[in-house]
Amino acid sequence: MNNLPDLPCYLNGEFTELPNAKISVMDRGFIFGDGVYEVLPVYGGRLFRFEQHMERLDRSLSEVRIANPMTSAQWAEIALELASAYAHSTGTEIQNIDQLVYIQISRGVAMRDHVMPTDAKPTVFVMTNVMKPPSQAQRSAGVVCVTADDFRWEKAHIKSTSLLGSVLARQISFDTGAVETIMFRNGFLSEAAASNVWVVRDGKVLGTPKDNLVLEGIRYGLLEEICRGLGLGFVLRRISREEVLKADELLLSSVSKEVLAVTTLDGQPVGKGVPGPVYRQLYAQYQRVKEQAWSGGTP
Repeated sequence: MNNLPDLPCYLNGEFTELPNAKISVMDRGFIFGDGVYEVLPVYGGRLFRFEQHMERLDRSLSEVRIANPMTSAQWAEIALELASAYAHSTGTEIQNIDQLVYIQISRGVAMRDHVMPTDAKPTVFVMTNVMKPPSQAQRSAGVVCVTADDFRWEKAHIKSTSLLGSVLARQISFDTGAVETIMFRNGFLSEAAASNVWVVRDGKVLGTPKDNLVLEGIRYGLLEEICRGLGLGFVLRRISREEVLKADELLLSSVSKEVLAVTTLDGQPVGKGVPGPVYRQLYAQYQRVKEQAWSGGTP
């Protein structure tokens, strides 16, 4: 029985609805997880940080040797058409909802072989849904996280559909009622299961380097811009587990979380155990940047 909602999507050149979207069982995305993905925020019908998302999509595709099947203009057209169709299907004015547009590109259909086929045509799938941001209670009180060793592969910089490691990591926190699993590799911070992690020490925002051990979230660049505008220090370097545990503030960032305060880690309070002043400044400025995008400006 297919219990998927009748929401609009795009598959290999055609707009359809989720229950009707079908791929071959021999698609390498299904067999190997051989593909990449990207998630675009759409605020009130306007794409947000679109160029940066396209740059990351190109980087991921290049790493796995798949040619980008679309131009940026074509991706934007598909994303906005789906966003509009979703709003129409739910009876909502598009300017009143925030959405996430999910893009997935696999290497395509071929007989099972670990060697990359040279004649496969990429499978292109795009869907959208309403964005589910943190609750007001989570904004006010912060969230609970737990820690774990980072047991994933060492090419975390690729936004790959092979996400079993992240699924297992996120389940660790879910099983304990926490929001995220913050991971460490060889005693140093890497990232969370589905978020980047930021440490606030002495008024400075510290993040992990942009290397193969973390997925560079689009908020890397955005938070750096915001920190610069607020006069806050912004430093990317290796961060020890001890520094994380002794942080003044601890933050998560992702497309849906935006920036979110962690106030409890492994059962212990972070800083004073409440969202701190740096978080409040970053979150407030983030909203101003979004409002600029909503009004048609260029953030």
